[in-house]
Amino acid sequence: MASADLPGGVFRVADLEFTRVGYGAMQLAGPHVFGPPKDRDAAIAVLRAAVELGIRHIDTSDYYGPHVTNEIIREALAPYPDDLHIVTKVGARRDDDGGWPSARTPAELRDQVHDNLRNLGLDALDVVNLRMGGFDKPEPGSIAEQFTALAELQQQGLIRHLGVSTVNAEQLAEAQSIAPVVCVQNLYNIARRQDDEMVDSTARQGIAFVPYFPLGGFSALQSQELETVAKRLGATPMSVALAWLLRRSPNLLLIPGTSSVAHLRENVAGAGLELPDDAVAELDAIGASGTAG
Repeated sequence: MASADLPGGVFRVADLEFTRVGYGAMQLAGPHVFGPPKDRDAAIAVLRAAVELGIRHIDTSDYYGPHVTNEIIREALAPYPDDLHIVTKVGARRDDDGGWPSARTPAELRDQVHDNLRNLGLDALDVVNLRMGGFDKPEPGSIAEQFTALAELQQQGLIRHLGVSTVNAEQLAEAQSIAPVVCVQNLYNIARRQDDEMVDSTARQGIAFVPYFPLGGFSALQSQELETVAKRLGATPMSVALAWLLRRSPNLLLIPGTSSVAHLRENVAGAGLELPDDAVAELDAIGASGTAG
């Protein structure tokens, strides 16, 4: 399968061409994204299958594992195809208990960039996202010090493009006043629609919006409503959620993750589900309550 044949085609930003269906590498690490996977060969097979399917957008971070995911990506795919774009993120670390404490001082961010370069085996990173906020939503406050530290590494040639993650509109604007932003990675899905305005704003600016947790934050009622639509269409809830995101806006890029080749193929095929207009209307209604709060 060629990249152009993947559901949604491609999205171009700056000098990058992303397949709108990408792959999120978080699940390649062990349980709770900590330690090595149970089956390293299976993890390698998933990455190679993703590239064979035409996926040219892989999302990762060196704090997955930590280090594990990036080391597996390097083993599976290096030397990398020229058109493969690996997007990583910085701003957190893993403690000995598997926690996710923030790590956002300029020195910590510089160390994380160098860790990503070393473990991926790269001289420069295509895109580095500055991860701010909490687990699933932004936290108020300036991000200027952190984003400036990454912009300095960009000027040194270690990073080609910059992005932000788990930020609000004010933080995005602040980052853009320091250096260009090519992507935003926030929690967004059918049920969690707080970022509707940001999706539209970034689309107008030609900025990629990369939603994470396509089935995250649903209430029991919302999950039931999604299940009802999916059953009527003869599809899985994940397929419907991914297809809705691709239809929502042309700048939305998907990064579903899995440690199974079969599941990877299901995700790619499911994203190509054609949603009839009445189903889209029902799905939009599911998220009406998710736009507040």
